[in-house]
Amino acid sequence: MSVSSEITAEAAARRRVMGVLAEARGAELDAVLAQLAPVPPATDLRAPEMGLVMLRGRVGGDGAPFNLGEATVSRAAVRLEGGANGFSYRLGRSPAAARAAAVIDALWHDAARRAQVEAAIEPIAARLAAERSEAVHETAATKVEFFTLVRGED
Repeated sequence: MSVSSEITAEAAARRRVMGVLAEARGAELDAVLAQLAPVPPATDLRAPEMGLVMLRGRVGGDGAPFNLGEATVSRAAVRLEGGANGFSYRLGRSPAAARAAAVIDALWHDAARRAQVEAAIEPIAARLAAERSEAVHETAATKVEFFTLVRGED
């Protein structure tokens, strides 16, 4: 395996973990931290804070971009006692959940604990996948097929 494919695989794995942490409920993050105990002390690189981001959209996916509106985001950055850094961005107003997600992200960076972190967040990932699947099925149930009948006249 080449170095670039290892980096790509690691980046994809981290993207998956951060995506799960971004959508997890606050209570789920607290449960993951309890499951991963003992957790080394964490210091804030950037204190958890809330702010706004501008959402942009495109008509049809390829049209000119336009400003759709704003969304509230919480973010945090921490450093564990061992030197690992963790970051988190989450929609909504929950600095505590953003900090918990950042601590879990920092734990993921420790190669010795990576498998344990991924196993701890797997139930959350399964719940999110089930919710997405249900939404897809509900949407598919409303799909309408349009077709044109050809009349026999020439």
